[in-house]
Amino acid sequence: MSYNILIVDDSNIVRKVLIKTLNIAGLPINQIVEAKNGQQALDLLKDNWIDLIFLDINMPIMNGMEFMQHIRESHDYDETPIIIVSTEGSKERQHELFDKNIKAYLRKPITPKMLANKINKILGGQDS
Repeated sequence: MSYNILIVDDSNIVRKVLIKTLNIAGLPINQIVEAKNGQQALDLLKDNWIDLIFLDINMPIMNGMEFMQHIRESHDYDETPIIIVSTEGSKERQHELFDKNIKAYLRKPITPKMLANKINKILGGQDS
């Protein structure tokens, strides 16, 4: 099975690096969709089936926490796995995020192997 992935980050550079890392990781990817903020991501979810979301926390217009609240209240995406990719690292913030049902928290920068392991574990594959 190949995955449809949504990357939500206000930094174009971070989005491109994450896409490159996903491609290097050798995962079966069907489509990668990008959003600059949570509001744009919500709009994209209306027209795209997404299997996994990579989400930054600090963004303009709608931040990651607000985006998660919206999709967790949705019947279509309330169970969609979310991986936080952020420079924030406080334990308090991580606990708050896991309470909102995220599947993983990765601190930038990330490696292809780290990414592949997390995705395979979350979507039912085997760790490599």
